[in-house]
Amino acid sequence: MSEENHERSGAAKLFDLRYLIGGLFTLYGVVLVIVGLTDSKTEINKAAGVHINLWTGLGMLILGLLFLFWARSRPLHPEPKTPAATETTTEETTPE
Repeated sequence: MSEENHERSGAAKLFDLRYLIGGLFTLYGVVLVIVGLTDSKTEINKAAGVHINLWTGLGMLILGLLFLFWARSRPLHPEPKTPAATETTTEETTPE
């Protein structure tokens, strides 16, 4: 792998949005799971008896981990550089 291809591969990984989305969902999921585990009875009763923070946090955590797994299992590859296309000039003839 040449140095230029290695740099382009690093740039492709840098701008892969799956890492950003997966990281944020995972981070917020962990926060909501912690909040959901420490919810009081009054907060649970406000949500009709459902541990909404816990369930939402678990869902976000799973989604974030799936995004991160997807990004690791199928990384982006830069498209190969194609040689410059030769331009063909066509001269238009005007009818006489």
